[in-house]
Amino acid sequence: MKSRLVASVVLSALVLTGATGCTFITPQASTIAYSASDGVNVADTAGPIVVRNAMVIADESGELGNLVAAFVNPSQDDAVVTVELQGLEPFEIEVAAGETVSLGGNEEPLLLDSAEADGDVSFEPGTTVEIYFQSGDGSGATANVPVLDGALPYYTDLVPEPAEEEIVIDDEVTVPTETPVPTDKPDASESEEH
Repeated sequence: MKSRLVASVVLSALVLTGATGCTFITPQASTIAYSASDGVNVADTAGPIVVRNAMVIADESGELGNLVAAFVNPSQDDAVVTVELQGLEPFEIEVAAGETVSLGGNEEPLLLDSAEADGDVSFEPGTTVEIYFQSGDGSGATANVPVLDGALPYYTDLVPEPAEEEIVIDDEVTVPTETPVPTDKPDASESEEH
């Protein structure tokens, strides 16, 4: 009887160890850093500003793209992050100490225009663009940022719209407005004649 009791305790211990022992050698998924959305996180541990969920939302033509990202400054000093894309002038974004600047959230997204680039830059949805982020004394980091379109409803408002074309007439610049729609109402002068 005693041997049966010892055997059942040993068997129970083996089953328990076999069922739960895998957590000792398998990494836990909750400890693995990943991008929780469609954008990418940029790993630049030397700079004070952390870039999270960076993505470009492009129009159908692939000529215009809005950079959407969160720039987090966990340090106790104000800092500036420089954003560079091949062929375009660098952009600087100031982030106050302990604050977050969310392009496309609490701030307007950063408009990128491929026509202004001196290189071959395209924002075709489904591709990636190489963007360099640098802050503080850090060396910076380059990330392949995904380009998305407005097919998903929560990205629709982030799709860039082309600026209205200006018309120059006799050195005066005007922006076209909506064409007035004619109405069927008689003119005041016509109604007085009748």
